[in-house]
Amino acid sequence: MIELGALDWAVLTGFFILLVGVVVVSMREKEKDTEDYFLAGRNATWLTIGASIFASNIGSEHLVGLSGAGASSGMALAHWELQSYIILLLGWFFVPFYWSSKVYTMPEFLERRFSERSRTFLAGISIISYVLTKVAVTVYAGALVLQTLLGIDTVWGIDFFWVAAIGMVVVTGIYTVLGGMKAIMWTSVLQTPVLLIGSVIILWVGLDKVGGWAEVERINASNMHLIRPWDDPDFPWPGVIFGSFIIGFWYWCTDQYIVQRVLSAKGIKEARRGTMFAGYLKLLPVFIFLVPGMIAFALKSKGLISYDSSDAAFATLVSELLPVGVKGIVIGGLLAALMSSLASLFNSSATLFTIDFYKKFKPQASETELLHTGRVATVVIVVLGMLWIPLMLALSANLFEYLQQVQALIAPGIAAVFLLGICSKKVTESAAFWGLVIGFVLGMLRLVLSFFAEGLRDVPVLGWFANANWLYICIFLFVVIVSLIVLISLFTPQKDEEKLQGLTFSTMSKSQISEVKAGVDKWDIIHTVAIIGITVFIYWRFF
Repeated sequence: MIELGALDWAVLTGFFILLVGVVVVSMREKEKDTEDYFLAGRNATWLTIGASIFASNIGSEHLVGLSGAGASSGMALAHWELQSYIILLLGWFFVPFYWSSKVYTMPEFLERRFSERSRTFLAGISIISYVLTKVAVTVYAGALVLQTLLGIDTVWGIDFFWVAAIGMVVVTGIYTVLGGMKAIMWTSVLQTPVLLIGSVIILWVGLDKVGGWAEVERINASNMHLIRPWDDPDFPWPGVIFGSFIIGFWYWCTDQYIVQRVLSAKGIKEARRGTMFAGYLKLLPVFIFLVPGMIAFALKSKGLISYDSSDAAFATLVSELLPVGVKGIVIGGLLAALMSSLASLFNSSATLFTIDFYKKFKPQASETELLHTGRVATVVIVVLGMLWIPLMLALSANLFEYLQQVQALIAPGIAAVFLLGICSKKVTESAAFWGLVIGFVLGMLRLVLSFFAEGLRDVPVLGWFANANWLYICIFLFVVIVSLIVLISLFTPQKDEEKLQGLTFSTMSKSQISEVKAGVDKWDIIHTVAIIGITVFIYWRFF
């Protein structure tokens, strides 16, 4: 439990006053239609895009789960936090297709490239993935930390965990519904520095308490390496390198949750530069979230702090190391991370349901009706996510590891379809649709079998599929689905090339190519090389 002083409450009050101010300012221009509400009128700059991408990605599951991963497995999960180069792929290679097509959603883009049934199926997959991962993990992590920090067990006989979970959802939902994407993107500009400042303070104080970086390395000796043996039971290097890329490509380049930010840009140049800004910010989580978990492990090993589970590492550092005033900043950072993730999730979920389902099957619906429908859909998705939390806890002892495991089952099919579909005009509609369907079915089969893994250990085929390392399963699914897509494409008719204009590399229009080239200058090249260079250095340092 944390005892907050008057200065802490003053800091938190100031943060919320600023937040309310930003929301009010963003609401001054009333949303005229769904483009205003869901895509901020397609008028976002690189600063708001980059901050929003980062703030949407970094939620309470990072402060809790990634710190917990650092405490339990060291640098093993750092690969997922060193994916700035994949964000650059989004900006350089995929933004020209997404932004130029003027779509609202990724399923809508898939309809342009393939067919209506592919769009509908992807929208359904995306919403299910939000329930299984983003909603459940974000709400669980935030409620767990608030319960731990405040030290409250029950309120009116109700477990405070659920009181905190429902309270966070309601508060965040209010400003999301009122302000739409504009409120989300501008609050991200406020929330990102608060989050970073709070996390840096934890890192600084923790290093001082433990005795410096050398002491952290000494105590975490065997867990300091990014590259583990190929037969490591948890993080084999082939699985980590290739599996994390598949998951990262799906998340950063095809998931509505992230891509919706670049669809809000003024133009292709602003979108690309927004991904570069996000790329710089994405280099930070290893040091401000994962390393503090390693510090917590070192402090526990020295008998200076105590915690029951790895997911409690972050809350323990806050409660036992920080002075009055600073605790308020760090808790403000936690709340910023929680609200930015939830707000982005609410808006993306509403966009998917409204644009890809409701508007599709009721094209005559008015803009007011569409906005109302999206808000109702958001509530339903959040409730389903909260109902999934008890089952989620049975899958993994570590929150962040759970998140990656489920994403490893959802990602392969979607990643394969987008990657092949944009790279080659020869991929057919039937191949894409069945790639999505088979990929999803196989992924969900593995998820179900995970609950019975031990009992199936000696069963041929199913035993391997249920018990094999989750990263190897991710790679296996990707290879199978890519092979199926290529095979089916050989025996099914291709789409008319005229309908593919601007949707694949080989059918890009001259105007698209000209717009991309016109927006590129030397600084784009310099920043790209710098981000890749820093990533390579980190891999070399912790190899």
